[in-house]
Amino acid sequence: MTASVAFQNLTLGYDRHPAVHHLDTEISEGSLTAIVGPNGAGKSTLLKGMMGSLSPLEGTIDFSGFEREEIAYLPQQSEIDRSFPISVLDLVSMGLWREIGAFGRLGRARRTQVSDAIAAVGLTGFEKRPIGSLSGGQMQRALFARLLLQDAKLVLLDEPFTAIDAKTMRDLVEIIENWHSEGRTVLAVLHDYELVGSHFPQTLMLARELVAHGPTNTVLTAENRFRARQMCEACNSTPHICGKSAA
Repeated sequence: MTASVAFQNLTLGYDRHPAVHHLDTEISEGSLTAIVGPNGAGKSTLLKGMMGSLSPLEGTIDFSGFEREEIAYLPQQSEIDRSFPISVLDLVSMGLWREIGAFGRLGRARRTQVSDAIAAVGLTGFEKRPIGSLSGGQMQRALFARLLLQDAKLVLLDEPFTAIDAKTMRDLVEIIENWHSEGRTVLAVLHDYELVGSHFPQTLMLARELVAHGPTNTVLTAENRFRARQMCEACNSTPHICGKSAA
């Protein structure tokens, strides 16, 4: 299959301390991939490198056939300032930023797009609510509505199911699987191995270095999981080499 993203000897880190070491692998175009590994394995760091918010310490990230502007990124909820005084409608409308710019106005057709996206995630009637009043699940639904409007070729999700209820998780998994069926490339940082095994055909396991990458049933083995824990524990015991900020 055609590679959508290729990592070549990629090292990412903070203050010159590596958090992802010498990663060499490819993400196939149209694949649905879970990124898993122990805490501190470099999973979130990898997504930040793909978004361009972290520059490689070494190596490259090569995208095939599209620009970074065509990437949609969902950060962890803890990184979002929910005290900012905007409504659900305002938040979701940001998904059209590439089309209308920072100060563009929503015409009738685009307002319909926004309403359709809000309806698709089950938040009709919440348009005027401030985002600070939303539950964790409602906030995640609003963020997914924004992603729907971005219409991206590559979707990056950092722990999309943290602190949400079971129904919201099922609804959001359905959206992710729809993206996959449309041929989009989706990568998601996840911790629930049962969820990964049920819904994600491909898995990339990190322990700051690559442990395994391929079909999920061949990656999520007890041997690989044990090896990943051992690798992270060894790295954490030498912070002067590996650093302390490998999310």
